[in-house]
Amino acid sequence: MINLDPEALRSAMRAWSAGVTVVTAVHEGERHGMTVNSFTSISLNPALVTVSLQQHTRTCELVLKSHAFGVTILAADQTQVSDLFAGRMPEVEDRLATVQTKSLATGSPLIVGGLAWMDCRVVQTYDAGMNMLFIAEVVAAHGTGTGEPLLYHNREYWKLAHLK
Repeated sequence: MINLDPEALRSAMRAWSAGVTVVTAVHEGERHGMTVNSFTSISLNPALVTVSLQQHTRTCELVLKSHAFGVTILAADQTQVSDLFAGRMPEVEDRLATVQTKSLATGSPLIVGGLAWMDCRVVQTYDAGMNMLFIAEVVAAHGTGTGEPLLYHNREYWKLAHLK
């Protein structure tokens, strides 16, 4: 196996622009969430998505216990929500107490104001180095594809511009 310097990969990945999501989970009354941009739709039939979460985080542990998670795709005006769930406000102990939430099928909290929500049940889990990769069936979804998404590129937030 090649020993690539992690900083070389980190620098190269800064060229990849991604949407910003918050992944949340709840188990036995404990709930938590984290900002994630490693989220992808992988199949429409069956409806499957994948998300990668850093191992040993509260959110990852709750997803492992509950076998479910929620995904909120953030809007361009939700940079503060992204920062909160990325841990950039360490003084906030309960991140979900500071935002309005709703739930769909699994009870996972979803953040009001997002462009779309997906409620997911885990069907497969893979150990992926420092991360855990979850493949999940989308059991409920809401969103129209309209609105301005929050984008992340080279360690900064961006807005989408329409090119004709």
